[in-house]
Amino acid sequence: MNERDRKSYLAAVTDRFVRGGMDRREFLRVAGKLGLGATALGMGFGNRPFMLNKAVAQEQLKPSADVMAWLKDVGKPFAGTTLKLATESTPPSNAINSQLKQYFEEATGIKVEIEVLPLEQVLQKLTLDVASSLGTYDLYYIDQSWSASFSKDVFDPREQIEANAELAMPNYNIDDFLPALVDGISKYEDRWVGVPYDIPIFIMIYRKDIYEKLGLKAPTTFEELLNNSATITKEMGPTTFGYAGQMKSGHYALECEWTSMLWGNGGSIFSADKKFVGNDERGIAALDYYTKLKATMPPGVDGWTWDGQGQAVAQGVAASMLSWGEFFPYFDDASQTKVSGLCEAVIPPQPIALRKPSECGYGEIPGVGHQGGSSLAVSRYSKSPHAAWIFMQWATCADTQALITALGGGTGPTRASVYDDPRVVANARVGAGTTRHLPVVRETIAKYMGSEPDLPQWAQISSDTIPVGLGKYFAGNYGSSKEAMDDIGAQIETIVQG
Repeated sequence: MNERDRKSYLAAVTDRFVRGGMDRREFLRVAGKLGLGATALGMGFGNRPFMLNKAVAQEQLKPSADVMAWLKDVGKPFAGTTLKLATESTPPSNAINSQLKQYFEEATGIKVEIEVLPLEQVLQKLTLDVASSLGTYDLYYIDQSWSASFSKDVFDPREQIEANAELAMPNYNIDDFLPALVDGISKYEDRWVGVPYDIPIFIMIYRKDIYEKLGLKAPTTFEELLNNSATITKEMGPTTFGYAGQMKSGHYALECEWTSMLWGNGGSIFSADKKFVGNDERGIAALDYYTKLKATMPPGVDGWTWDGQGQAVAQGVAASMLSWGEFFPYFDDASQTKVSGLCEAVIPPQPIALRKPSECGYGEIPGVGHQGGSSLAVSRYSKSPHAAWIFMQWATCADTQALITALGGGTGPTRASVYDDPRVVANARVGAGTTRHLPVVRETIAKYMGSEPDLPQWAQISSDTIPVGLGKYFAGNYGSSKEAMDDIGAQIETIVQG
C-alpha cells in the first residue's frame, strides 16, 4: 500500500470507528497495522481531570506589551484570515480558547476557530484532513503516539524559523522547551513534529494531615508507599483508605498505573531484543507488589479510571495516589473539594531498581513518572501557513504559557523559563489554580519521567491486551501472577509477530 492509499484507508477506518461502525478493539488492531500509534485514545474514554482556574483576576493576567506589539506588526498582512484547530480538552487549549485568543485576534485581525473535541474525534478530523490534503485545519494537535504517523504532514518548527525570518517572534527561543519533552513528545527520528504543547505526568500526591496524624512521612520508596497505605487503611478504614488506584479492567488507565509499578520494581515491558519481559522475575515482583497495594485501596477501585481515583482523594476517601499532576490544582480548590490545603505533591517514590533504556526495546524508557503529552504544529496543507505559524509561536511562547499556567493551572509548562515566571510563582499558594506543585512536576520531568514503548502494535497492546489481562487477574481468573503475565506475554508476542 502506498502512502496516499495508507492515509486514505486510515482516515476511513478512523471515521468508521468514531461513527460507531467499528469496535475499539478492532480499530486499535487495524490502526496498528497501518502504523498509527493510538495509545492515548484510551484517555478519550474519560475526561482529563483539570479544572479551569479563575482564581487570578483578569487584570493581573494581560499579555506582554512587547508580544502584543509584535502581533500587531507581523499580523497586519494576514488580517481577515481565519485559522482552524481541532484539539482535545487540555489546559492550554481551554485557556487559549476561552480567555486568551481574544488578544491575538484583536491584535492581528486573524480569527481563530478552536474545536475542543474528544480525542478520538480529533484523530478523525486529523486523518481526514491529511488524507484529503484540503487544509481544512491549519494547525494540528498531535498526541505523542501519533508523531510518527504525521511527521511528514507538518512543518518542522526549526525550518519555519529559518525560512520565515520576517515572521519570527523575538525571543521565541526554541531551546527553552524542556529537552526531555522535545525528545519524548515532539521528535520523530531527526524531525521536530511541532513543539511540546501539553505534558500530563505522574507525580505523588498525599494527604499531609492524615500522614502527620499517624506519624508517617511522605513516601520516598515503594516500600514506604505500601507500608504507609496499609497503616492508614488499618487505622482509618473503612471510611478512609491509604491509596487510590486507577484499575478499571480493560482501560488504558490500568495500563498506565501498572507500568509505573513495573518500572518502579525494576522491570520493563520489553527487553533489548524486543521480547516481552513483563513476566520475568522483576515483572512478577511488580504485579505482586501491585496486588498488595490494591489491598489498601477502597472497594470499587476495579471500576475506576483516573477520574474515580481523583474523586476518591478529593472526597477524602483515600489518602494518596500516584497520578497525573494536573489533578493537584483541583484538589486545592475549596469550592470543589473537601481537601483544599490538605494535599501535598512530592516526586514519585524512588524505584526499587530501574532498568536502563538500553536494556529495553522499542524506545521504552523506564521511570515512575509515567508521561503523556502532545505537540502543536502547522499543517503542510494549510491555506494560510504563515498566519498559522504566527499563531503557533504566540500560543507556545513563554509569555502565553505563563498566562495559560496561571489561568489553567494543572499541567506543567513545557518551557523551562515559565516555571520561574513571577506570575506562575505568585500562584504557588494554597487555593484554586495553585501552581505550588509545579517544582515537583519540573523535577519529575527532568529526572523520573517514564515513556512507553513506541511500536505500531502498542495501541492494541496498551489499551486492550494488557489492561484486559490485568483486569482478569484482579478478578481472580488466573491462578497466580505468573500465570497472568505469561498469558499476557503470549498474546503480546502473537500481536507483535503479526
